[in-house]
Amino acid sequence: MDNLVTGEIKNIEHLFHLPNFEFYHHDVTKFVHIPGELHYILHFASPASPIDYLKIPIQTLKVSSLGTHNLLGLAKNKQARIVVASTSEVYGDPLVSPQTEEYWGNVNPVGPRGVYDEAKRFQEAMTMAYHNFHGLETRIARIFNTYGPRMRLQDGRALPTFIAQALQNKDLTVFGDGSQTRSFIYVSDQIEGIYKLLFSDYHLPINIGNPQEMTILEMAKEIIALTGSSSKISFQELPIDDPKKRRPEITKAKSILNWQPLVSRKQGLQNTIAYYCSLFAENENKNNI
Repeated sequence: MDNLVTGEIKNIEHLFHLPNFEFYHHDVTKFVHIPGELHYILHFASPASPIDYLKIPIQTLKVSSLGTHNLLGLAKNKQARIVVASTSEVYGDPLVSPQTEEYWGNVNPVGPRGVYDEAKRFQEAMTMAYHNFHGLETRIARIFNTYGPRMRLQDGRALPTFIAQALQNKDLTVFGDGSQTRSFIYVSDQIEGIYKLLFSDYHLPINIGNPQEMTILEMAKEIIALTGSSSKISFQELPIDDPKKRRPEITKAKSILNWQPLVSRKQGLQNTIAYYCSLFAENENKNNI
């Protein structure tokens, strides 16, 4: 189920032939009805790029509040287990590193990023309320910076932007001096962690991320090297409330879920770069027709 406000139907076209796959073009902030039995719900609806949630701030707030309320109600009605996708952004611009699940965060509720950060914090609070009051089986995944194929060229997040710029030999846009850190996890590792969380017995928030921390400047230079690009680095002003540190503590994921990331950054980046190369080739062929 997706309203495709930030997604593309081509990303799931390969699934349409499967007999057990159905797609609902629908906005979860509206009433959600699914006929028949329902055993599991995975609620991942939300813009996740700063470009998107600054462009559609009201929708961003609604999808993690009204949308979460609708899906928790659906889970209660169907007696289904629900996983909600929270985010490392609940930690805001953290004053501690690495970030453990017990850290309450440092968030500016009225800043430009507040529409996303506070929406996700509210989502967690409502999910826990349904668990505690209704006894609903809930799971909360705090997702850290995830990357991989099928991210949009104009996504706005660091990795797809860097790769797209490098493949076109354009300057890579680094905000601030590039010393802010991120911890990138490849999508297949992320999915495995979420799958294990779904079938676990743990109802409190849990970090699903890669504790290998690196600066944004280091990542930009690594992508230039991997693509063989002639790009240079272009430094621009740091956005308001941009987090200076991002590194998950994943002891809980290791011990409770028996999970940790396995895909190396080099392999993950090579897979992602290959995907973007195919996109550029596809666009070039279209232009030549």
